[in-house]
Amino acid sequence: MALFRRGAKDRTAQDETAAGVDAAEGAADQAGTAAAAHDGPAVQDATPEHPAPAVVDRSAGPWDSGEDVPAGPRVDLGALRLPGVHGMELRMEIDKKSGTVTAVGVTIDGSTLQMQAFAAPRTDGIWDEIREEIGESVRKQGGAVDDVPGPFGRELLARLPVRTPEGRTGHRPARFVGVDGPRWFLRGVITGRAAVDEEAAGTLEDLFRRTVVVRGTEARAPRDLLALTLPDQAAGVTPQTATPAAPTFDPLKRGPEITEIR
Repeated sequence: MALFRRGAKDRTAQDETAAGVDAAEGAADQAGTAAAAHDGPAVQDATPEHPAPAVVDRSAGPWDSGEDVPAGPRVDLGALRLPGVHGMELRMEIDKKSGTVTAVGVTIDGSTLQMQAFAAPRTDGIWDEIREEIGESVRKQGGAVDDVPGPFGRELLARLPVRTPEGRTGHRPARFVGVDGPRWFLRGVITGRAAVDEEAAGTLEDLFRRTVVVRGTEARAPRDLLALTLPDQAAGVTPQTATPAAPTFDPLKRGPEITEIR
């Protein structure tokens, strides 16, 4: 039985969206960013024991940069090119030690979509494996998760543990979506009202669908994070640097970030 139905109203999803984003990022980071031990991407022929992944229909996106991508204004973030949506708030998350941009978060009408792109093998998709790891991580943290069909194939509906202002343990809903592309994998985490309300989710789902992934041709280990960059300031957007957070291993807290409004 599903944890909650898409389209149902959930007031906790409308409040303190940032707390839900933090918890979602922590669960996903623990499960989805470890690189393989070898230098190049694994190439494995399909066998009865290891069948080739099912072909994903990406005719409507997300697209690879080498494909025939529909024209339209997009924000160039290096490995990702995002369609511009009026009123969206763009947040770039930065690893404090390395200075690497690790993820992008897009907030629209109080709901947030966090995206990351990873390298993947030539033949095997990795979303099935990553879904299992995320689910295990969420359960270990005291949350609950349900694997259900969605607009991009299988996805996870999760209730993530968070600390309330009163010091109690509460839960926030989140949706983990993913798409396997040609030698890349795109993961999204939806929090806020869009995690439980189908109507509210439409804008973020459309943004995820119209995103272009720039994989590059260099050899990469599976699950290697594809590098993001800060948006081109020539586009008329001025980033604002947030106050750096102290170093922490708490998966419920984010690190330094840059926020901008379009």
